[in-house]
Amino acid sequence: MEIRKDYKNIKGVPDFECVEYNEKTSKYCLCIPIINERDNIRLELVRARLNKVHTLCDIIICDGGSTDGGTDDDEMKALGVNTLLTKKGPGKQGAQLRMGFFWALRRGYEGIITIDGNNKDSIEDVDIFIAKLEDGYDFVQGSRFIAGGQAINTPLSRHLAVKFIHSPVISLTARERFTDTTNNFRAYSRKYLTHPQVQPFRSVFKTYELLAYLSTRASQLGLRTCEVPVTRAYPNDGKIPTKISPVKGNAELMKILLANAAGRYNPK
Repeated sequence: MEIRKDYKNIKGVPDFECVEYNEKTSKYCLCIPIINERDNIRLELVRARLNKVHTLCDIIICDGGSTDGGTDDDEMKALGVNTLLTKKGPGKQGAQLRMGFFWALRRGYEGIITIDGNNKDSIEDVDIFIAKLEDGYDFVQGSRFIAGGQAINTPLSRHLAVKFIHSPVISLTARERFTDTTNNFRAYSRKYLTHPQVQPFRSVFKTYELLAYLSTRASQLGLRTCEVPVTRAYPNDGKIPTKISPVKGNAELMKILLANAAGRYNPK
């Protein structure tokens, strides 16, 4: 089975192309946003394959328009990917997630797990998120900073920013304590994403706005939330795998945090 289809002119969702390699096989899916992560996503998917993640949930690649050849159909299928979504419209990570959420909800999944595609996260821990979704949680945040979690080679600047800026602002906004709020290893219930007071399918969510917003909206609405331990490992040396630039990127993140705290992303 291989189905190719274009999705265009859907309100709040960027235009995208969909290639389904297999039919829906699970209640849950794992959405992995990537952009030019050829080597990293291959390594991550090999780890997923070895840990039989593809038997627990359907793996969905949410590609932002990679040009490095890392989303070859034959390789995607061989590595256990169920579906490849390729964004054609504008926007960055927020647009990729809107694309993935829209398609996953339309396909009928009861919960969506997300993880970065740069091979930093413990993809073998997907089963922990599924267990929490099965227990009725609506938002599950992975954390390297709670008991059982591991933070390996985290750059000092990143550690301090998360601990003393990002997490406190998110926790105050959410009215609940979260410890690893830049971590995209998370799970969302269908109930959360389709809640009338959430409305994730809005063009305001272009970059990192959606991550900040969804970190706080669930507890604001009285939905069930929790953290679970995960591992995030940075390489021993070389360039830090991140899409956030040290000065401009972090300044933009701070603006997003403050806008979210002021309720600017809440539905009108």
